[in-house]
Amino acid sequence: MPDADRLPERLRLRVVALVSAVLPSITPVPPPLRKVAGFAPARRARLGGQAIWDALADDEFRGHAAVQVAAVLVQSDDPYDAAARAWLLREEGWTSLVDAVVADLEQAEAQDGRAHGEVARLTAQVAALQAELATVRAGHRDELEAMRAEHKVLRQRLGQARTALRDAEGQRDEAVAARDVATASAGAAVAAAEADVRRMRAQVEQAEGELTASRREGRSQRDQATIRARYLLETVVEAATGLRRELGLPAVEGTPGELVESSLDAPGAAPASSAPGSPAQLEQTLALPRARLLVDGYNVTKQAWPTASLEAQRSRLVTALGPLVARTGAETTVVFDAASAATRTVMPAPRGVKVVFSPSGVIADDVIRQLVAAEPRGRVVVAVTDDQALAKDLTRAGARVLPSAALIGLLT
Repeated sequence: MPDADRLPERLRLRVVALVSAVLPSITPVPPPLRKVAGFAPARRARLGGQAIWDALADDEFRGHAAVQVAAVLVQSDDPYDAAARAWLLREEGWTSLVDAVVADLEQAEAQDGRAHGEVARLTAQVAALQAELATVRAGHRDELEAMRAEHKVLRQRLGQARTALRDAEGQRDEAVAARDVATASAGAAVAAAEADVRRMRAQVEQAEGELTASRREGRSQRDQATIRARYLLETVVEAATGLRRELGLPAVEGTPGELVESSLDAPGAAPASSAPGSPAQLEQTLALPRARLLVDGYNVTKQAWPTASLEAQRSRLVTALGPLVARTGAETTVVFDAASAATRTVMPAPRGVKVVFSPSGVIADDVIRQLVAAEPRGRVVVAVTDDQALAKDLTRAGARVLPSAALIGLLT
């Protein structure tokens, strides 16, 4: 038989509720419950529940209460009400019914306990996440404030940079305007000087004509015309000298090829382009006044010394060019291809021989094209290469292209 103390709280409350409903009908009513019996039904269970439960420990009172509860019509099939009525009435099989309900209640309470534990764990986890979220939000607020401050500083710097840019553009415009004025003034001065030169040339031509005519008239007249012509020539020279002083023209320094050579990363040697020619023709051409010699370095060395190392090839070619340059006086530049090389070698060269290495990413052919393009039309420029495409470009630019064999025959 289930002990009254082992009844779950929920089942005890159902028992008290059933008894409190019929308490006024029970006779005799125990003295502790007489005052409770006068309460309204809802107040009896709420205010006198413990007293009613204590009184039910008396089997006689429980039996009287069971009689009154049994007389009440059952309104529902709630298992808890049925178990409470069975506990009061103590009919056959009531213990099994009560034990089953007690087991269900204990299992439900255990599940409720686990559920409460899980709720408590989840509540603690939520609290931890909320605390972490608050920390992250605080960190984000700090980062946002720092970013706003940095943004403000950057905007200020941008404004300063824009102001500086406007000032620089203003200075640039002023400099361009001043340059344009100076260019216009120089152009006017040059135009005036050219007009003077043309006028003086006309005078010289007139004097030469008069000199030719005077030769027919006799020696005395020729002498007089000669004196006049010389006087006019001296006048032209003096006028040109004065014009040069007035314009402040500097003396000519360097050569056009040096402007291209100075823009290269390091010294080196250059290849040559194939064209009909012989060693004798090459030396005759280089002996012309102010001749310029451009050599496609590796194009020549790989034919002359194919088994030697590149360093040995360069050294042999540059050394062999020394006597040729000494004989002809030609301005000589050797261009070596260093487009894919990471470093440039500084190598000694004989007097009058310049060694150029092409810049990184630039082939020697393009360097030779630059050097030829820098020379004025009319100057004797000789390029030595067997590269047909390069030879065509150099010939079109006004250079005389000879094959590598011509230079090799001249050097060996």
